[in-house]
Amino acid sequence: MKRTVRIQNLGGARAVILHRPHAVVQALTRQLAAIGLHVDAVWPDLDASALGADFVFFDADMGHDGQFPWAPGASPMPMIALIGSEAPGRIEWSLSIGAHAQLLKPVGDSGAYSALLIARAAFDARRAAEIEIADLRARIDERQTVVQAVTLLARQGTEAEAYAQLRQMAMTWRVTLEQAAARVVARYGAGGADDRHSRS
Repeated sequence: MKRTVRIQNLGGARAVILHRPHAVVQALTRQLAAIGLHVDAVWPDLDASALGADFVFFDADMGHDGQFPWAPGASPMPMIALIGSEAPGRIEWSLSIGAHAQLLKPVGDSGAYSALLIARAAFDARRAAEIEIADLRARIDERQTVVQAVTLLARQGTEAEAYAQLRQMAMTWRVTLEQAAARVVARYGAGGADDRHSRS
């Protein structure tokens, strides 16, 4: 399935540059300002105000986990690594911290716009995948709950009869089959299914 990439207007967005004072920061700030972004440069750590940023650029050469107020890979916005050293350990760290794109140092007069768009697309794709995975896990859990409920209800009959009974409960309670199954498991799971014919 082909994914549509959203090319957005970046004017008015806020970027934070986590980098020691350096010509890199000045060059990047000029590019971002020309695109229309509001820019804050900070070092050595991001503070809580960074949580409201739309993008974070970070120094992959001197950065470390403790600079970020979130767990590695769990940034609430797209992150762009500023890479000067292509040492494998530094690149590995920038990926583990959650880089969605990169910009090579020294930063010149171009590159920031494409890095912003690539980072936004990668961030959106990651978010969409996380939502889809959470939805699939929830569905699996719901199916397991239905199986568990049918097993409880089938203690004195067949599985087919138990499934029909669960469907009847769902209709009586005016809930989904999965919600009815959750009620059955909560009600009869620990105490047995002696009163499993109840409809209330």
